[in-house]
Amino acid sequence: MGVPTFQDDLNAVKNHTDIHLLSDGKSREVAVAPLLQGRVLTSTLGGPEGLSHGWVNREHIALGKILSHFNPYGGEDRFWLGPEGGQYGLYFAPGVPFDLEHSYVPTPFDREPFEVAGKSPTSIRLRKNTSFKNYSGFEFFAGVDREIRLIGKEEVEFDQEGLAWVAFESVNTLTNRGKSPWQTETGLLSIWILGMFQPSPHSTVIIPFLDGPEGSLGPRVNDSYFGKVSGDRLKVGSGVLFFKGDGQYRSKIGVSPLRAKPVLGAWDAQNEILTLVKYSLPQPAGKYVNSMWEIQADPYGGDVVNSYNDGPPAPGVKPEGPFFELETSSPAAALSPGQSVTHRHQTIHLKGERKLLDRVAQTWLNCSLAEVEGAFSVG
Repeated sequence: MGVPTFQDDLNAVKNHTDIHLLSDGKSREVAVAPLLQGRVLTSTLGGPEGLSHGWVNREHIALGKILSHFNPYGGEDRFWLGPEGGQYGLYFAPGVPFDLEHSYVPTPFDREPFEVAGKSPTSIRLRKNTSFKNYSGFEFFAGVDREIRLIGKEEVEFDQEGLAWVAFESVNTLTNRGKSPWQTETGLLSIWILGMFQPSPHSTVIIPFLDGPEGSLGPRVNDSYFGKVSGDRLKVGSGVLFFKGDGQYRSKIGVSPLRAKPVLGAWDAQNEILTLVKYSLPQPAGKYVNSMWEIQADPYGGDVVNSYNDGPPAPGVKPEGPFFELETSSPAAALSPGQSVTHRHQTIHLKGERKLLDRVAQTWLNCSLAEVEGAFSVG
């Protein structure tokens, strides 16, 4: 089956969950689902009959059944908190092994609704107050404020001439609503935004990074989350890496704060869609929580950006999607009671003449489209 249209996805889910549609009144539209943790399900640059850019799990949404480990509803921008694993991880109960059998996404950002605090034709504001414990037993009392809005033509930072595009952002604020400070000794949180996209043999993730010696900057890429990634799926060049987004092999990579740049993206050579994800990256970048599934020597030596490629978790087992993800995180938040941290995450899709898209790729992603397609001989 090919990529569905925006209207196809809306028709499949609108009778099973509330949808708030952000629209410029022309061709740019974004579908937000407040009951599904306030996520952006999908977007289009071509109106109702244009391609649907997000991966939407229509079957699971329509079924209405709640799974215990993780509910893969899909969506181009969903709110999570990190870290995932480790002694301060949120996705494992105290003392259990760090494996898929014992991994559970915390209820507040997996199955509980967000409250609508305000909306307009081009934006929606959502909020959530909640509590949860980490692997070490520290209890967090947290408030989440999340605004999702269309980005207008006066705000985008690329040459729009000759291109069709849609752009939106989520502005995510996390507040310590408890009576105790959040400290490194008991575990910190980060805002973690994940976008799920349609996989294909022709989809390639692109992550530019600061090149330089490993002695001072550390590894160019962390590919140890679920085992080393082979060279036919990950290519690391000079200042840019390419990662397969085919949804056929479960794998994950990350880039550290010493090497990260405030942008990453993907190229769908089959449908000729270039995707950019831009995010707030403080300078200096600070410390980031570590989501590795192990007791960690450095719980605050985590990555800023990640990409996950879905696939069967074991031979003969169905994948969760399949899909691939583009993810960004805020620094670890050491917050006193009442303090907040904010993280912005923008998603931009572009379509048009190849030479124009190539110019955007070279400007923002440090590579040409020919280089992307040549990494794995796709296109």
